Amino acid sequence: MKALIIGGGIAGPAAAMALQRAGVDATVYEAHAGGAENVGVFLTLGSNGIDALRAIEADAAVGAAGFETPGIDMVSTTGKALGRVRTGRPDGDITSRTLKRADLYRGLRDEALRRGIRIEHGKRLVDAQDTGDGVRAVFADGSEEYGDLLIGCDGLHSTVRGLIDPAAPAPAYSGLIGLGGYTRGVPVNTEVGSYQMVFGKRAFFGYAPAPDGEVWWFANLPRQDEPARGEVEAIDAEQWRRRLTALFADDAGPAAELIRASQEITPASPMHAMLGVPAWHRGRMIVIGDAAHAPSPTSGQGASLSIEDAVELAKALRDLPTIEGAFAAYEALRRPRVERIVKQAARINNNKAAGPVGRIVRDLLMPLLLPRLANGEQSRQTYGYYIDWDASAAVRNDGLARS
Repeated sequence: MKALIIGGGIAGPAAAMALQRAGVDATVYEAHAGGAENVGVFLTLGSNGIDALRAIEADAAVGAAGFETPGIDMVSTTGKALGRVRTGRPDGDITSRTLKRADLYRGLRDEALRRGIRIEHGKRLVDAQDTGDGVRAVFADGSEEYGDLLIGCDGLHSTVRGLIDPAAPAPAYSGLIGLGGYTRGVPVNTEVGSYQMVFGKRAFFGYAPAPDGEVWWFANLPRQDEPARGEVEAIDAEQWRRRLTALFADDAGPAAELIRASQEITPASPMHAMLGVPAWHRGRMIVIGDAAHAPSPTSGQGASLSIEDAVELAKALRDLPTIEGAFAAYEALRRPRVERIVKQAARINNNKAAGPVGRIVRDLLMPLLLPRLANGEQSRQTYGYYIDWDASAAVRNDGLARS
């Protein structure tokens, strides 16, 4: 069996490695001429994402990048503690990590290449047809490739999603603008590796001190209308420094100081999510990761869910007799989980953009609700997801880590 993988970001190399382990030959086709070494800021790779990499013996590829992130402390604009969220597997075996997206990409790409997987750049998909006994992919450079199946790992603005279903919904704007940066020389009173997240008066701010003393931070700014394409990206770092410093000036904590002293402020972008895609697959074509179900960055689960998808799809193709049957079983397993997480992130986004009354209600209720929601069954389901590579995909289990 031969798989054509469209997209060489996070999901693509992970899918190729998982498929190779399942006995399926896979080639990755990436639209951009070069790699993504300088794309993105940083992200959290959850314990569940690390576990999924462990299932295909690829966790070492990212094990040295970034730093462990055991928890998140939530505080109000006045500095009031609202609660703590644990971000590791319930049995303590794996702790989530914060790392630069470029390092995650580089680690997965390099490991895929080391395993002999072919990654072709400058291959922008423009069309694909299910031929009945295979699939034909057509690229913008005029070339064509043929395989037994095609997997869309091409992200939020997926071409494959539109080929599967021309009526598929577009990504939904979350009402927030996101950007981040890195600061040295500003001491913070926060556990190394852990985040402190501040529901500020005008915007949301989060930061984590790295072991080397650098502080990694991000900001989410409410904006009701969706910016035009390229609008916020065109605003330079010094303009953002002035604007952000003013936005966080009245909040307790080091946000304004961290921004003012930041050595690097990354480009801003509108935050989107993808929920409720009715068709994940048709015939021999399927979408996974952000192409099928992109959660807002608020979830901290985008990369982890993409890697889980890659491994679970490979298992289904390994164990089930037909491609269509494997796709259907995969969707039945994955859709409830990913849509729950996407919806949870949307609810958190609403709290980030709360008005004066909403802030009062949130700050009163969160200390009561957070221990139950974030550190109980919800946390266990999110961070404790476990993939047993040796178990048959035909036998569906709860997917949770064994204590």
